[in-house]
Amino acid sequence: MDTLTRRKFLTASGVVAGGALALGGTAYVLSEILDFRQDNKPAGAKTLVLVTLYGGNDGLNTVIPYADPAYAAARPGMTYPAEQVLRLDDAFGLNPGLKGLHRLYGEKRLAVIRGVGYPKPDRSHFRSMDIWQTGSPDHPVGTGWLGRWLDGAGGDPRLAVSFEPVLPPLLAGARSAGATIPGGALKLPKVLTPATLEALAGTQAGETAAQARAASCFADLIRVQDLMADVEVDPGDDDSPGTATGGAAPPLDTQLALVTKCIEAGAATRVYSVSLGGFDFHADERGAQEAILAKLDKPLAAFADRMKDRDVVIVVYSEFGRRVKANASDGTDHGTASSMFVLGKGVHGGLHGDPPSLTDLDDGDLKHTVDFRDVYGALLAGALGVDPAPVLGGWDGRFRDLFDEANK
Repeated sequence: MDTLTRRKFLTASGVVAGGALALGGTAYVLSEILDFRQDNKPAGAKTLVLVTLYGGNDGLNTVIPYADPAYAAARPGMTYPAEQVLRLDDAFGLNPGLKGLHRLYGEKRLAVIRGVGYPKPDRSHFRSMDIWQTGSPDHPVGTGWLGRWLDGAGGDPRLAVSFEPVLPPLLAGARSAGATIPGGALKLPKVLTPATLEALAGTQAGETAAQARAASCFADLIRVQDLMADVEVDPGDDDSPGTATGGAAPPLDTQLALVTKCIEAGAATRVYSVSLGGFDFHADERGAQEAILAKLDKPLAAFADRMKDRDVVIVVYSEFGRRVKANASDGTDHGTASSMFVLGKGVHGGLHGDPPSLTDLDDGDLKHTVDFRDVYGALLAGALGVDPAPVLGGWDGRFRDLFDEANK
């Protein structure tokens, strides 16, 4: 196949653009991650898997204060009565869509952290997600909190891998950046036989390094598709919708299945980033949120079960919660503090953090009771085995009980 035809095909497939975007030391094929080995992993260190929920998940209808009369008063028509929630205790329960996480909570494997936020919160999707991913609410910075960890861990991009469409800012360091491997199914014309695809992936004389790298990445996407053939994926799980802060991505179960493959292959990767979009519900929220939480719950619980005996810690967060009072469309608008989930090896399961008041508000929004940097500090120390202060600009983290002492 001549170079011009090959270039046209790659461009039409979106592979040259995607490959070029991921260049600069961050584009890797899956085989390079599966074969990645290192001998200097810190003693007791774990693998950290971050799940980003793009769009601003409503924390009050996720971890539900069902016994608080202010909850029902603020949200007539979209609240959950006590008999419908998955109870955590006599005051709080999980959304009915989170049955798997509720089971894990009962097994003391899930930590629910309430009231997580930061000072002077920003209600913009873009700015708030930037704050969460950089770990810097005080002033903008050009590096992600895990990118700075990567700088200190040696800078090998394969130590931090994203299966999202583009590398998230949280994996960008000052001297290095994580690796990105977009996954998902390929929809190709039937005329593109395996032999033709192999020809497209081969090296062509006269092409640029970017084009050659793009073709290599394209060939790897084919191998990803083959790799996924033995993984059960719910056929009802379509690609997640794009949001203001996160573009469409492969379904979460696909992303987590690839993380599973890498971990079980013994890859030395320490951090994986996956995501689920579509949480920006300004209208008709209750049923839609419950449905998308179920899309989070099923693959996440299955992944946690499969990783039960491995040194893996999973974190779930969103850029902000929602306002306490429902709007006129039975939805909620951008708010502030919300809840985080942490689960996995050594995690101290149960309720953490003081629940924010539903009546003592800041201009209609919850006042945070836990600074997210305290959670990050606990993750850096308890999961990645490093001193949090250099990564978090001197913030050493005071959230000390997130990990059980015996299992750190």
